[in-house]
Parts: sequence; structure tokens; C-alpha cells
Amino acid sequence: MSKYNLVIDVAECTNCNLCTLATMDEYVGNAWPGVSAPMPRNGHNWIKILTKERGQVPMVDVAFVPTTCNHCDDAPCMKVARDGAITKRDDGIVIIDPVKAKGQKQLVDACPYGHIWWNEELSLPQAWPFDAHLLDGGWEKTRGAQSCPTTAMRVVKADDEEMARMVRAEGLQVLKPELGTKPRVYYKNLWRFTTAFIGGSVSEEKGRAGGAPEESIVDCAEGAIVRLMKDGREIAKVATDNYGDFKLDKLPENSGAYTLEITFAGRRATREATLGESINLGDIRI
Repeated sequence: MSKYNLVIDVAECTNCNLCTLATMDEYVGNAWPGVSAPMPRNGHNWIKILTKERGQVPMVDVAFVPTTCNHCDDAPCMKVARDGAITKRDDGIVIIDPVKAKGQKQLVDACPYGHIWWNEELSLPQAWPFDAHLLDGGWEKTRGAQSCPTTAMRVVKADDEEMARMVRAEGLQVLKPELGTKPRVYYKNLWRFTTAFIGGSVSEEKGRAGGAPEESIVDCAEGAIVRLMKDGREIAKVATDNYGDFKLDKLPENSGAYTLEITFAGRRATREATLGESINLGDIRI
């Protein structure tokens, strides 16, 4: 059977927050019987965008990751819900019943992703219901996906086998896979948020054309080869661009000591680096 999945491309999210606003527009002040009671105007972020900066000036990048209820196939919240307060539909959508869940505050702490929100006024736990009422009415997109100007967010309806092929083909990942909750929210290019880089710039000192021997200029070393070594083994290799810049990415955070070996025009230099979060080594003169 085909089931609903949400695929988010981290590389395309610009933090415009239109998905967040569209979701608020759909639920604040609006009740959708069997799906959701009204969302509070303040205090809830049913779609919350996480931000992460990597590196140091001038080599810095930023990643934005929209997060929400993951509509897990093995949802921890369902294990602590009473009286059928949470159900998993055949199409993959998890629904917190706006009547049966009343007073069940334990559901808030049960979500390891922090995406069940407590409505104090209604004494009700709430989460984004995948816009189930709209999809049931014939919509092909959620409000968030519809409002996304970069198509970073898309709804995919597919059976489990087809979805597994898409995960492999596109390199999709889920948040906190170690929990084994089997989320139905997938991320493309999540490495921009979860991994680190080692970067820098290589320059060379050379004599000025027609100048005295003691005169020299510093220029960008385009095409220098930078090899990243760990425990005597080459991890990655890259050539510097026309500005002499290099970036060795998708490295595990807090992965410790590395050695960089740089070669250019018959010359050689090495640098040591200890990786916690992403680092810019600055100028390396060769």
C-alpha cells in the first residue's frame, strides 16, 4: 500500500519560514474534527527550522533543517498513549486524537524529537498531522510543501519498497536513526548539518616580474593538491580553486587528529588539525 512520506532537501532550504507560517495559517484558530484541535497562536512550532553555522570567517556555510512530527512507523508516543489516543493510519500518518488525548501530557515527553506540543488552554498534546484532512480531500501537497519557493519540501506517496529504493538512490537520511523509530520524514543533503569540514587557503610567494630579487608577491596557489591523512591513510584529496581555497567536507564531528599534506609546483607543506566542529585553517603559505 502507498504511504505518505515527507522529503526535505537541506541544501535547498533558505530559512524563509513559509512552511512554518503556512502551517500556522492552516491550524491556528481552526479545528479539523478527527485530525486536530486549533493550534495556539503562540508557543507551538509544529514545523521548526534548526540552524547550524559551520566554519569561521571567511569560510562559513549555514544549513537549515525543517523538523516536525516524524510520523514514525514505530512511534514511541503510541506506546504510552491511553485509550487509543494515538493511531497510525494505513497510509503512514500518525494522528493524535483531539478528543481522546485530552489530559495526556505524558505524550509530550514520549517524543524523542521534541515535536509533541502541550496546549495548556485545551489541556491537549498536539503535533503536525501531515495535513491529513487536506490529503483526504484530494490535495497532493501539504500546506508547507505548497508554500516552499525552492521545492525543498515535497510529499512522496509510495509503497515501502519504492520508498526504500528512493532512499538508496537519493542518499536520504532520517533524524536520530539510532532510535529505530522508522520515521517517514526523510532528508537529502543532511550531511550539511551533521558533518564537519576542514578548509583553508593555499598561497605562494614568488618574485615580482622585473623586480629586484628581494621583491616578492603573494599569490593564490590554484591547483595545489591537498591530501587529508588520518592514521597514515588518505581520507580525501582535493585541488585548490582559483582563489587557492580548499574544503574537505563530510567529516565526522569530533573525529580528532588529521594531517594535511599540500603539494604545489614541486614544493610541499604539512599542517596538523584536530577536528571538533568545522575549522578554517586560514592561509597556508607554500
